[in-house]
Amino acid sequence: MENSKSWVIDPLHSEVLFKIKHLVISTVTGSFRKFDGTIITEKSDFNNAKVFFSIDVKSVDTNQPQRDEHLQNDDFFSSDLYPKIIFESTSFTNTNGNDYKMSGNLTMKGVTKNVDLNVEYGGSEISAQGQLKHGFEITGIIDRKQFGIAWNIPTGSGSLGLGENIKLEANIQVAELA
Repeated sequence: MENSKSWVIDPLHSEVLFKIKHLVISTVTGSFRKFDGTIITEKSDFNNAKVFFSIDVKSVDTNQPQRDEHLQNDDFFSSDLYPKIIFESTSFTNTNGNDYKMSGNLTMKGVTKNVDLNVEYGGSEISAQGQLKHGFEITGIIDRKQFGIAWNIPTGSGSLGLGENIKLEANIQVAELA
């Protein structure tokens, strides 16, 4: 691929967030503080790009240390046994204007499943350091039970304490790999 370029995620200008329903009445938001990734493009746009993304599970942060510790144990992520969440794209297709559909294999807690994510391309700009950067907003919904993360507790009314679907939101800025 003579025109291929490699892009690396700029962690200082990127974030990975997740949201889950709690007691069915409200939403808890968390993030992962450590992650990295690359994108390889074949042409001047991102159509058919190859995306690889890795998250350090022990960097989970819900602004509540006791909950973060619980998320790392065997009820949830089993972070000692499975320290990384990995995503590798199988397709990255422009659907309309700045909108893309990205499919790929997500591996979490030792289970790999295909997931579909929505990607909105935010554009490009030259940074103050003269580096070309591109921005993306990625959203999707992941069923945590498909990855063996099924822990739950019933509420007093008989509902489940935690939602089963996780909303994923990632704001990603990439820079060309020198």
